[in-house]
Amino acid sequence: MVKSVLCFGDSLTWGSDAETGGRHSHDDLWPSVLQKALGSDVHVIHEGLGGRTTAYDDLTADCDRNGARLLPTLLHSHAPLDLVIIMLGTNDMKPSIHGSAIVAMKGVERLVKLTRHHVWQVADWEAPDVLIVAPPQLCETANPVMGAIFRDAIDESAMLASVYRDLADELDCGFFDAGSVAHTTPVDGVHLDAENTRAIGRGLEPVVRMMLGL
Repeated sequence: MVKSVLCFGDSLTWGSDAETGGRHSHDDLWPSVLQKALGSDVHVIHEGLGGRTTAYDDLTADCDRNGARLLPTLLHSHAPLDLVIIMLGTNDMKPSIHGSAIVAMKGVERLVKLTRHHVWQVADWEAPDVLIVAPPQLCETANPVMGAIFRDAIDESAMLASVYRDLADELDCGFFDAGSVAHTTPVDGVHLDAENTRAIGRGLEPVVRMMLGL
C-alpha cells in the first residue's frame, strides 16, 4: 500500500527563489527531491505557503498564514497519512510575529498535538508519525526590506535546531536539522537557492525511510 507523507511548511517548502522573486522549478523543491528518492511506494504531498507561521497570526497577509489554524483542515483533505513533516519557524523569527525560538517551539508543539489528537474520518485510521525539521539559520543580507522584516533575528534563528531537538525528544517525534545540509542565501538572508533546496530533500530521505519502515 502506498504511504502518504504531508510536507507542511512555508516558503522554504513552497520554493521561493530569492534571485528571481519567483519559484524554483518543481523538480528542485525538496518535497519533489524526496518523492523521487523514495519512489512510487510513497506519495509526498507539497503543502508550503509563503509567510506561514507555526501558530501565530500575520495580519499583513491576504491569506491565513497561521499554521495551527490551517493544519486540521489539511489533515482532513489529505487523509489518511503515514507521516507529517513540519518545517516551520522561520517566519516566527520576525519581530512583528514574536521573534523567539522558544515561542516558535511552543507553536510546533501545538502542531504536533493537533496532529496526534486529530479526529479522523475513519475510526481505525491511526495518527501519523511526526517529523520535526528545524529550518536553516537566517544569514546576513544587504537586502534592506528583508533585513528590516527579520531585524535582529539571526541569533534567535540559530537556536531553533536545539529547542526543536529537545521538543522532538520530549514528544517522541523524529527530528532533522535542515541547517546541517542547507544554508540560506545572502541575497535576502532567508530563502534557499536551488541547490540548498534540493539538499534538504536528499538529507531527509534516510530519516523518512526509517520512519516509514521502508
